[in-house]
Amino acid sequence: MSRKDYPVAPEDEELQAESAAETAEPTAAAPADEDGQPSTYMPERSLEEQAEEKSLRPTSFDDFIGQDQVVDNLRIAIQAALDRGGVLDHILLSGMPGLGKTSIAMLLGGEMGAGNTYVLSGPTLERGKDIVGTLTQLQRGDLLFIDEVHRMSAHTEEFLYSAMEDFRVDLIIDSGADSRSIPVDLKPFTLVGATTREGLLTAPLRSRFQIVEKLETYPPEELARILQRSAGLLGCDIELDACDVLASRSRGTPRFANRFLRRIRDVAQSRGEWKIGETIRIDSAAVMEGLERLGIDENGLDRVDRKILRTLFDNGGDAVGLKTLAATVGEAQRPLHEVYEPHLIREGLSTRTSRGRCATRKAAELYGDHTGQPSFV
Repeated sequence: MSRKDYPVAPEDEELQAESAAETAEPTAAAPADEDGQPSTYMPERSLEEQAEEKSLRPTSFDDFIGQDQVVDNLRIAIQAALDRGGVLDHILLSGMPGLGKTSIAMLLGGEMGAGNTYVLSGPTLERGKDIVGTLTQLQRGDLLFIDEVHRMSAHTEEFLYSAMEDFRVDLIIDSGADSRSIPVDLKPFTLVGATTREGLLTAPLRSRFQIVEKLETYPPEELARILQRSAGLLGCDIELDACDVLASRSRGTPRFANRFLRRIRDVAQSRGEWKIGETIRIDSAAVMEGLERLGIDENGLDRVDRKILRTLFDNGGDAVGLKTLAATVGEAQRPLHEVYEPHLIREGLSTRTSRGRCATRKAAELYGDHTGQPSFV
């Protein structure tokens, strides 16, 4: 049975259509706000930032901070597979961007103690041959990590069905009346998929993952521990009070916390008190100045968050659709839906209805007056 033969839930149809449109569109540069400052959401990171972020990744589960339930469940699955002398079951990791899905996937191979880890990106897998070559190279116990697995093409996904379940792929030779199928056996491997939109996964693909774990946002105390560790790796010494302030304004996401820390490190270094070879000391004043330069307010909202609330306020209490909100704010729909909106909903500042998005009473109390107009942007 092919992917198109499986029924799709009505609530997923719109999301799948949106995902297909996103895959077809080229990635745009990070937009700027009305002051010319870049927004916080930056999916395209520089090579330097990617290399530095990689250096901050934990090297083992012992170094991994947070997500205790997820890590414990994976430890049990890994130990059970090792005791049986078998291969780790296929794993699906879901959650918002920046919570550590890639870090966990990279740690799994080392925890298993054998095999290589191959990394692919879902949006680049458009045809079956894009993944068949990698599948046939896998040795027993290897890990195949596919990031944004929900954005694979339907044709590529169909190759994974038999590969995940039976460790076999069927290659089609020739075409038309002369076409024939040749089965190719694969070595047992582990597929690790990461997704920010689990609802977009088709039922047949989702059902082939035996281990499904969802990562949640981090509480401030865990983010503070992550910041302390990252500061040490970056050659910084951050005060406890400063660390707590930064953790409370990092949207519950280690990626944001580490990104803010790097910029605040630059602020502390530029103060003139630092000399080459010395440890950069980050105090509360440096954190407050750095957050102000980044546009992060006392509630942890950035410029785009506040523009979203202003748009909702200016609509007179009526719901605003995602397309209208994106056009008014000047952001793409995807970052609004995946990054900004979840944070505002978690903080109780906006709500999503069948008609669109609305600001809450809490948002009006923090950012508006009795007339419903925001106090600042």
